[in-house]
Amino acid sequence: MDNFEKHSERKRKMPLFSERWPRISKFILSACAASVAELVTFPLDLTKTRLQIQGEAAVRSYEDARRRTVPYRGMLRTAAGIVQEEGMLKLWQGATPAVYRHIVYSGVRMVSYEHLRDSVLGRAADGSFPLWKAVVGGMMAGAIGQFFASPTDLVKVQMQMEGKRRLEGKPLRFRGVHHAFLKILSDGGIRGLWAGWVPNVQRAALVNMGDLTTYDSVKHFLLLNTPLQDNSITHSLASGCSGLVAAVLGTPADVIKTRIMNQPRDEQGRGLLYKSSTDCLFQAIQGEGFLSLYKGFVPTWMRMAPWSLVFWLSYEQIRRITGISSF
Repeated sequence: MDNFEKHSERKRKMPLFSERWPRISKFILSACAASVAELVTFPLDLTKTRLQIQGEAAVRSYEDARRRTVPYRGMLRTAAGIVQEEGMLKLWQGATPAVYRHIVYSGVRMVSYEHLRDSVLGRAADGSFPLWKAVVGGMMAGAIGQFFASPTDLVKVQMQMEGKRRLEGKPLRFRGVHHAFLKILSDGGIRGLWAGWVPNVQRAALVNMGDLTTYDSVKHFLLLNTPLQDNSITHSLASGCSGLVAAVLGTPADVIKTRIMNQPRDEQGRGLLYKSSTDCLFQAIQGEGFLSLYKGFVPTWMRMAPWSLVFWLSYEQIRRITGISSF
């Protein structure tokens, strides 16, 4: 046996990275797929955040008539206004912390869900998984992932609002991502980095009940009950359903989360507009009506649908290429 054959034999005997550290591999793969999906659809997320802040009743009462307001805009006019007034690249303002967030959030939630599904809750040998178990697993995985990623989400939301502050004649708060982290930490301490984590976790639990639960359930329903194979067509159909359900379930909690994270705070890091997520919910409904909870729904759905499609197709394909079994 020559040296080349010996080297090839050793390589065949060496376990793959994905086999030695399966959870680390899945974390890395899901983080990569989520980063691609985030960058592609980020302008819709920025538009959604701006829409959710418009017309905020608590802000009107807090800052009174001296505040210079920006007229209300719909989704397309908001996006066009950002390009005209702030520049094309501002559509990606806050994208860096958003990618940081998804490295943590998507990595943790995907690994957590698979562990809960395969080891804790127990999936059947034929791949079937009862809906109630999928709901529990999806909500728990989303809550765990979002708790760890909440500081990066806070920075993302606040940086997305910097362009709006410039238009209103207010001074900018941050010079960049790292400055934002340090300033929030110095102003509110560790507690300040987790401002809004309760509605954030609530939203993530609902979104993942829509995203992970729907994708997993629809995909395996199609595989078990139709002639479709485990390929891009099945992945696309399942991701389309998951994006819609996630948007319907997650938008109200997303509105509350965005407002709590964007509100001004005192020296102790306590919010000046809302006492809690429940208080924010009641103020929004009383001051703006129930439909205010669905402000930004269209861009939320328009973002979640392609985000879900890009993420799941990328994730499934990367898993296949690296020799990891299909999700």
